[in-house]
Amino acid sequence: MTALLKIDHPHAAADFARDDARAHWHDQALWFIRTKRDRLAHGLAEWETLREKAAAIKAHTISNLASYLEQFEREATRRGAVVHWAANAAEHNQIVLELLQKHRVQKVAKSKSMLTEECHLNPFLERHGIEVVDTDLGEWIVQLRGETPSHIVLPAIHIKKEEVGELFHAKLGTDAGATEPTYLAEAARERLREVFLSCQAGITGVNFAVAETGGFVVCTNEGNADLGTALPKLHIACLGIEKLIPRARDLGVFLRLLGRSATGQPITAYSSHFHGPRPAGELHIVLVDNGRSEILGSDDYRRSLSCIRCGACMNTCPVYRRSGGHSYGATVPGPIGSILNPVRDGKQYATLPYACSLCASCTDVCPVKINLHEQLLTLRRDIASARHLSLSKRLAMRGVSQVFRRPWLYALAGKVGRFSLRWLPRFFVYGPWNPWGKARDLPPAPKRSFRDEMRRRIASQPPAGGDHTP
Repeated sequence: MTALLKIDHPHAAADFARDDARAHWHDQALWFIRTKRDRLAHGLAEWETLREKAAAIKAHTISNLASYLEQFEREATRRGAVVHWAANAAEHNQIVLELLQKHRVQKVAKSKSMLTEECHLNPFLERHGIEVVDTDLGEWIVQLRGETPSHIVLPAIHIKKEEVGELFHAKLGTDAGATEPTYLAEAARERLREVFLSCQAGITGVNFAVAETGGFVVCTNEGNADLGTALPKLHIACLGIEKLIPRARDLGVFLRLLGRSATGQPITAYSSHFHGPRPAGELHIVLVDNGRSEILGSDDYRRSLSCIRCGACMNTCPVYRRSGGHSYGATVPGPIGSILNPVRDGKQYATLPYACSLCASCTDVCPVKINLHEQLLTLRRDIASARHLSLSKRLAMRGVSQVFRRPWLYALAGKVGRFSLRWLPRFFVYGPWNPWGKARDLPPAPKRSFRDEMRRRIASQPPAGGDHTP
């Protein structure tokens, strides 16, 4: 087995930010989604109540996950579905492959599923001679480009419409130079309809699974999950065990939060409910662990399993917006990915918790109130304790520690810093030896330090109990 490459987020982010125009365009595109989210959230009087309710439901479910999983299996089986259990990605892929081979499937229509991306299902099936077509438009675009999604909700957010036009001209034969979105979408629709009509199986992800009913919900804005499962007799639903909720009435809470948080719309265009197979068909549900039980056993990171994959933390994160999703080297990037991936493999993803300014904006927008920035700070401690930091970072942290331990040295460093920022030419401050300053500026340096300003104010105050008459 080939050893996994260690993710170097700083260098990958620098590569993305080198195209300054694209980095700013990417930043603005995601911030536009964030502002839409804010508008709809602020227009809902019970927004914070919904967040509190969702957080409580998820905390309860995760605390009783084993019993709810058993209940879901019973109810799903009672309705005619076949439930499979996969401990890891390899087992998940093998289960899906055997089901497809049993039904002699050659072409699969797959709707968006971050779990199948996490398990690298597409290349696995293709190596066994099965054609997989991603039918979500964004995912299909990145598939045609030979890329992976850069965002869990907006998989092609890093690609401009001009690039889509060039891609469709090369792959679909559209007019050269065409960039009009409606024209390109119509061309994609025509080609994907052929896939829906000719596929022998449909694979979907799952947004929410209900223990009480044994059913599940798939949310899309294009209806591709419905189309991909309407004609073929075989439907395979791939489900991470953390996607469970207890009761059908809980769905109302999460569906109201998901659309607003993900894309700034009241609800996704299609919320498709599946309860057992369609007539003369088969429904197979693959429940996947793949490291989730380990996270469940951690007091520090258990709450990260509450994530409903809305992407709101990515849309607001100043680092993600300026560094792109591919710089994280993982299926789930951004703040939540900077927790989930290092928790599973601290050595490979050691740089991700440091791709964070700890501004807490991700925690503020999370619809299920995950304490993202606090978990990222805790991860830094754990990664440092496991000695997964690079030598340069360890030495830098030791140097800073020595400064912080000595007030006189801290004061001296402050004076040198203020002088440098105020009087030295910009090149000396932001030269190649300062990688932090490649895409960022420090604020103007004050004339006095905080301590000097406090001393001045204290000295200017009249003595306590003295005559205050001017």
